[in-house]
Amino acid sequence: MSLESGIIEKVEAIHAELSAFDAEGLRVFASSSFQTQSLPLLHILATHTRTIDIVFLDTGFHFPETLSFRDQIAERLDLRVVNVRSNVPISEQRTNDGRLLFASDTNQCCYLNKVAALEPYLQSHDVWVSGVRADQSVARANMKKTILGPHGVMRYHPMLDWSAKDIHAYREYYDLPAHPLESQGYLSVGCMPCTRPYLDTLAGDGDTQDRGGRWAGQTKTECGLHTELANQDAIN
Repeated sequence: MSLESGIIEKVEAIHAELSAFDAEGLRVFASSSFQTQSLPLLHILATHTRTIDIVFLDTGFHFPETLSFRDQIAERLDLRVVNVRSNVPISEQRTNDGRLLFASDTNQCCYLNKVAALEPYLQSHDVWVSGVRADQSVARANMKKTILGPHGVMRYHPMLDWSAKDIHAYREYYDLPAHPLESQGYLSVGCMPCTRPYLDTLAGDGDTQDRGGRWAGQTKTECGLHTELANQDAIN
């Protein structure tokens, strides 16, 4: 078995872009949710000549399986993972009438635990590497490979033109594991209160994209990292 030439070319292009960032002396970090589809990019970053921080936004609501998978992959690929949490304790994440945000205002919950929590990294780095793909959602389909982000950071989306088939082929070639909840029907794994197995959501909106199961019963499809923190004007 060998990788298709198209995938090899995509991997080489990512390494070339990362090397260009290095040559310019840019401060680079990557974020990852450590899901099955995250593995190819993490593997590519791990094989690059320069070690960069992999930011994991630890919301306090992740499945135990996700945390274990994160640790397993970090050890296997020798990644430098940085766990980032909100500076607002969960006990204080409440609406004015005292209800916890995760159960009453998911937008504000995501803002505090993901968007605001990432701010220090955006302020101290030049390039943010994110594994979004165009085939994951409408918002992501409208993105470009390189776009502007807050605080002058450049968002780089090396996996934007990768398909689910490409992800599977790369994982299979390098024997990269699947998130342990995938076998239970979770196609996209977020926080426990807002994630359901994909098949459980088909009676609702019938979303067939691979983020089905996130924020079931809501019109919400993004946490804000790739909408609030993205200027859709492309750099190139």
